Amino acid sequence: MIEKVDDVKLYINGEFVDASDGQTFENINPFTNETTNLVAKGTESDIEKAVEAAEEAFEHGPWGSMKLKERMKYIERIADLIEEEAESIAYLESLDSGLPISQTRKMAARGAENFRFYSRMVQARMHGDAYQVDDEFINYTVYQPLGVVGLITPWNAPFMLLTWKVAPALATGNTVVLKPAELSPLSANILANVIQKAELPKGVFNVVHGFGETAGESLVKHPTVKAISFTGETTTGKRIIKNSADSLKKTSMELGGKSPLIVFEDADFDQALDAAVWGIFSFNGERCTANSRVFVQKNIREKFTNALKERVQNIVIGAPMNNETELGPLIDQGHFKKVTGYIELAKEEGCEIFQGTVPPELTTGNYVPPTLLLNAKNDMKVCQEEIFGPVMAVIEFEKEEEVIEMANDVEYGLAGYVWTNDIKRAHRVAQAVDSGMIWVNSQNVRDLRIPFGGMKASGIGREGGHFAIFEFYTEPKAIHVAIGNHHIPQFGKGK
Repeated sequence: MIEKVDDVKLYINGEFVDASDGQTFENINPFTNETTNLVAKGTESDIEKAVEAAEEAFEHGPWGSMKLKERMKYIERIADLIEEEAESIAYLESLDSGLPISQTRKMAARGAENFRFYSRMVQARMHGDAYQVDDEFINYTVYQPLGVVGLITPWNAPFMLLTWKVAPALATGNTVVLKPAELSPLSANILANVIQKAELPKGVFNVVHGFGETAGESLVKHPTVKAISFTGETTTGKRIIKNSADSLKKTSMELGGKSPLIVFEDADFDQALDAAVWGIFSFNGERCTANSRVFVQKNIREKFTNALKERVQNIVIGAPMNNETELGPLIDQGHFKKVTGYIELAKEEGCEIFQGTVPPELTTGNYVPPTLLLNAKNDMKVCQEEIFGPVMAVIEFEKEEEVIEMANDVEYGLAGYVWTNDIKRAHRVAQAVDSGMIWVNSQNVRDLRIPFGGMKASGIGREGGHFAIFEFYTEPKAIHVAIGNHHIPQFGKGK
C-alpha cells in the first residue's frame, strides 16, 4: 500500500518554507500517474534568498572558518542519519522514480558511503605540495573552498546522485544551493530533513525546487554562485555552459551517453550476457552509462541474441515496491512517449523488435517492456541518439578494427565495456575506444577514487575522488615565501 506523502517545501537558511509566490506543482507517481503530493515551485526570488543565505553562511557564519575535524563531524553525522533513514529513503525513492525498491535500497547505502568517502578523502588528501628552492624559497600550495556552489541533479537514481555532488561540496567547505530535478523532488527533501537533523549551521545547505527554465537558469546566472555542477541531458548542459560564461563560473558537466558493450567471440559468454542485460535493464534503462549499443562478433551473434531473447522474456516487470521486481515504470508520461517513439522509429529504420511483456494489471504505469533492436546498424538514429530507456540495439561485427570504428562513430563518449579473454586485445580496444570510462570483463562497478565522466558530447570535467576535491570544489593557491636573501633587480637606483 502506498503511504500518504507530505507536501514538499523549499529548504532555505535552515527552514522549510513555501515558494515566495506561494505556487506549487504536482509530483506525479510513475506507477499510477496519480498525484503523490504538491511541491513548492521556486523561482528567481527563491534562488536569490537561497544564494544570500549560502553566501552569509560562508562569509560570516561558522562554516567557512570551521576547523577541518569539526566540519567532518557534521559530514559523518549526515552519513549516520542516512543509514538510520535507509528504508524510508529506499521507499520514497522508489515511489518517486519508479525504480525497483531492491535497487533503491542499494542507492541509499551508496548515499551514506558518498559522505563517508569524502570525509576520509578530504582529511587524507586535501593538502598541497611544498617545494624548497635551495636556501632561498619555500613555495607551497593550499586548496581553498570556492564559496557558494550550485548543484543541479537528475531524476534517475536521484538520491545517490545528489549525495555524490553534495558530499564533496560540503566536505571541502563550500555552501550549497541545490536545484533537484522537478520529476523527483522527494530525494532532495529527504536530504534536507537529514541535514536539518544533523544541525548544520543555517544557510550551509539549501534546496530550491522548481523548473530548469526558471529556478535552474536563475541559479546558473547568479553572479555570487562560483560553480555549477550539472548531471543531465547534453542539450541542457550546453545551455548551462553558455549561461555561466558571463560570470566566468566553473562548470562540471556529466551529460548523455550511447555506450558500447563489445563482446568478442572468446569472451566468457555467460558473464558477458549477465553484464549486457544488467547494464541496460537495471535502473529501468534510465542510466547514463547504460550499454545501449551491444556489438557482438559474428561467430557468436546468433547464440548471444537467442540468449538475450530468453533473458528479456524472463525479466520481472512489476510494481516498484515489489521486492521481486527487476524493471519498473519510466519516470513520466513524456519520457514514456519519447522512448516508445524511438521504438517505432527503429521499426521504420529496419530493426526487428523483440520485447518482453508488460502484465495487463500494470497498464496505468509508464511501462516500456525490455526491448531488443535486432539487425541494427550503427548509423541508424536509434543507434546514434540517447534513448534513455530499457532498449538495447544489437549490432554485428567481424573484426577488431571495425568494431572500434563503430564504437567511436557517435557523438557521445561516456562509458564502454569490452569482453574478451585476449588480454592484449582487451588493452588495445580499451585504449582505442573514445570513452571517459572503460570496463574490461566487468559490469559497471564504481570506485569512488577513480574519475567519473566522459569525452565529446558526454561532458566536461570529472566527478569522484581527488578530481572533485582538487579540480572542481576547491581553488588552488600558490604561496611563495622567501627564507633567505635573494637578488631583486634594483630599477631606478641609477649607477
